[in-house]
Amino acid sequence: MTQDRAAALAAIAQQVRECKLCRLHEKATNGVPGAGTVDAEYMFIGEGPGFHEDQKGLPFVGRSGDYLESLLKLIDLKRDQVFIANVVKHRPPDNRDPMPDEMLACKPYLDQQVEIINPLVIVTLGRFSMGRYFPNGKITQIHGQPKYDNARAYYPLFHPAAVLRNPGLIKEMEADFKRLPEVLAKVKELRAKGGSPKSDNPNDDPPQPPKQLSLF
Repeated sequence: MTQDRAAALAAIAQQVRECKLCRLHEKATNGVPGAGTVDAEYMFIGEGPGFHEDQKGLPFVGRSGDYLESLLKLIDLKRDQVFIANVVKHRPPDNRDPMPDEMLACKPYLDQQVEIINPLVIVTLGRFSMGRYFPNGKITQIHGQPKYDNARAYYPLFHPAAVLRNPGLIKEMEADFKRLPEVLAKVKELRAKGGSPKSDNPNDDPPQPPKQLSLF
């Protein structure tokens, strides 16, 4: 039931807020478990909380969040209709890249969120979340190219912050984003037929179970 799943998500969120499994909690103000609806068809996974996210305990609430909301409007969605999370749940100091052991510590929380929500499309934002599902991928080469596996699509996109730093990526980002409804429709067709369509990524091997990025 939706209420049970929502309660399970809330329990994970509380665990994140109390988590001390890695060093990130030491300098963080708030844990940032994720936010959105348990019935989300789209789940967006970013890198880690920034300054504003750390202050509010919510993902993507700074400039990147504003930009993500503008992208969602392109496909007639609001942020409360999707679920947004990150590969690490506390802010890395000075917004540095998350370390392998930090991602490993947070992995069970994110894995459980994916299992509970069971999204039709997982949208990775940036290279760290992309690495969960495209271990050997390069974001400049595979952005906007969905991989279909286990009746779900994995869709790699640039991180909104990277696009804000490099406005030359805006057209590509918007074009990739506008394809999301098409990707979602394909997954729904897949689930209805019980089959698995070929990936749109010409560099992909036949669909394999998603692999965790090597952390060491």
